[in-house]
Amino acid sequence: MKESEVAVAPKQQQQSVVCSYNEWDPLEEIIVGRIDGAVVPNLTREFKTFAKPEYWDFFRKYGGKPYPEDLLLKGMKALDNLQMVLEDQGVIVKRPDVIDFTKTYRTMHFESSGFNSGNARDFLLVIGDEIIESPMAYRCRYFEYEAYRSLIKDYFKKGARWTAGPKCSMSDELYDQTFPVDDIEESKKLILSGRYITTEYEPCFDGADFTRFGRDILVSRSLVTNNFGIEWMRRHLGPEYRIHVTRFYDDSPMHMDTTWVPIGEGRVLSCPERPCLDSNILDMFKTAGWEIHKPPPGLCPPQIPLHLTSRWLSMNIIMLDQNRVVVEASEEPTIKFLKNLGLKTVPVDIKGFFPFGGGLHCATCDIRRKGTLRSYFGN
Repeated sequence: MKESEVAVAPKQQQQSVVCSYNEWDPLEEIIVGRIDGAVVPNLTREFKTFAKPEYWDFFRKYGGKPYPEDLLLKGMKALDNLQMVLEDQGVIVKRPDVIDFTKTYRTMHFESSGFNSGNARDFLLVIGDEIIESPMAYRCRYFEYEAYRSLIKDYFKKGARWTAGPKCSMSDELYDQTFPVDDIEESKKLILSGRYITTEYEPCFDGADFTRFGRDILVSRSLVTNNFGIEWMRRHLGPEYRIHVTRFYDDSPMHMDTTWVPIGEGRVLSCPERPCLDSNILDMFKTAGWEIHKPPPGLCPPQIPLHLTSRWLSMNIIMLDQNRVVVEASEEPTIKFLKNLGLKTVPVDIKGFFPFGGGLHCATCDIRRKGTLRSYFGN
């Protein structure tokens, strides 16, 4: 065989190593991200709607430069901690390649430096035996896919399906140039009314804005996922799946995994500060007999800068199966709450990763769970 040829096992001879339909079937293999070589994003107009205003000076000072070493080392150690804990629980862990995010790159439409590849859930979405690459919506994340391509190609050769969502040009037309990014209160009002920094110029989405419940998939229109992207996903997946657009009371909507988090068949966590606003979604869950639980607020230590996130990273958990859950070790109220629901908690010190934009669930993408495609909400 020539070196340029790709050896791919026929599907009938080799079952895909990629298979995941929900967030709670027994976990067998997962990707944990990396932040080696992470760069602080520049404080662009679109990024202001994501970065917390109290940290804008941090981004002004360090934008386009490597993260301060103390933050970086703590974040890298946190992800290594996560890998060790998952492996101790019998889960196969894969990591993306290390790439240089300090390089400035230029396209036909913009110039930027990078960010990091720590939040695997943002870029990758696994539906069944298919890996879907997200187009993303922030210019600092344009080349993030480079870190994951080796893994994806390997999964493809072993039988997985591989789709790359339509790559965004990220031209100025994707961003509302009249959006009042410097007026914090006005921005919040507009977002709550349904207006966002991203337009409908081209499809964009992050994988973390989708939450899988078997045949039913919930998605939110957010700062980085537009209706164009949601419709692309609906048509791509076809009639086998039902896409439900869901609204929450959130003035900075960015991913669903700190807002509406399933903890097993029939149970979901709902963030008390960001309630679901769609009565049809609430009715769907209640009619199917699902329990909706409201966890306590997170206790993120004040010395941990939440540049891009919130204290509700306490909800950003990983279900190993319907009985075991990985949770941040310092979140004692959340741990107690989950134990009272009958779950066995597996603590891990991940808080050093929080400044890089995510928590446990954000930092991972489950590749294989032992289960089948089912409907949990009737026909």
